[in-house]
Amino acid sequence: MNISLPDALKAFVDAQVAAGGYGTSSEFVRALIRKEQEREQLRRLVLAGIESGRSGPADAAYFDALRTRIRATAAQSATPVVKQAG
Repeated sequence: MNISLPDALKAFVDAQVAAGGYGTSSEFVRALIRKEQEREQLRRLVLAGIESGRSGPADAAYFDALRTRIRATAAQSATPVVKQAG
């Protein structure tokens, strides 16, 4: 794929590459595309959350309960299953 850029945008891309964050202009463009994909996914998740309706308040008690649930789930999945003979 070839992309044509006006001089101002090409200079911007070249400056980003020269700043050391990217090896080539292609790497910079790929990173931008990945960021856009992540942004779109986050937008879909936010919209799904909005459409799911109102729930309780997200206060300290909510997050404490959430942490407890996550720890319990992690503990269950980390527990090895022992089969009994017979």
